Amino acid sequence: QAQLVESGGGLVQAGGSMRLSCAASEGTFSSYAMGWFRQAPGKEREFVSAISRAGRITDYADSVKGRFTISRDNGQNTVYLQMNSLRPEDTAIYYCAATQLSGWAGRNRYEYNVWGQGTQVTVSS
Repeated sequence: QAQLVESGGGLVQAGGSMRLSCAASEGTFSSYAMGWFRQAPGKEREFVSAISRAGRITDYADSVKGRFTISRDNGQNTVYLQMNSLRPEDTAIYYCAATQLSGWAGRNRYEYNVWGQGTQVTVSS
């Protein structure tokens, strides 16, 4: 089973950009469907984006569509989340998630069985 490690979080001004990375160790990365979720203080963990095993299918929450892009490099065992035009409401801990149980897991967080430790993203106004 893969272990996931996120990186790339930090502090950015509104309107800025940031790229998150999630590196997987162990397991066959290309067999995992991947997703990004986020959790702001006092709120439920919410779906941000998902990508299928081969990267052919992607999905985005309405709140990030057109601003965020998910991608993966199976040769590097890494999934990315490029975040542009960041807003203060994007402030949250961002979590990477994975599952081998299906080639596509989509928006349901309970479909994912492996989670990273999270990385903090703070967008100042």
